[in-house]
Amino acid sequence: MSTNLARAEELYEAVNQLIRVHQFRDRDYICSHDVSVAQCYALETLVKRGPLRLQALADEMYLDKSTTSRVVDSLLRKKYVLKGLDPSDQRAVQLSLTKAGEALHQKIHHDLISEEALMLKGVPTDVVYGALTLIRQLTAAARARLGS
Repeated sequence: MSTNLARAEELYEAVNQLIRVHQFRDRDYICSHDVSVAQCYALETLVKRGPLRLQALADEMYLDKSTTSRVVDSLLRKKYVLKGLDPSDQRAVQLSLTKAGEALHQKIHHDLISEEALMLKGVPTDVVYGALTLIRQLTAAARARLGS
């Protein structure tokens, strides 16, 4: 196996394990707040992007519209999200966060970031910045592949 393929295999395994651990950790913590991981991602997307139409939210979450609709319906029932008219097209519906949705996201986000900070304790700054650079480059490459 070539050196590049061997490194790619090691990278795949490392990233795969990291994602699995984070997903399980996130799921256990997030679900203790009466929302699923997908619902939490929807809240986070609305925090970062502001009010969105359903299709735009689905696109941001890399989900189909029907799956996103079920996620949103649950958030509507829990009063974390509101449906309103899109100011740019009064025929369209726009989704936005309620105060309760914003507060829930803030709580979950704060606690997860605090945990990340604990995991970074003792890791040299240059290693952290190198990892951040690599992760951002891999994310950009993956997004480019999804877009094509």
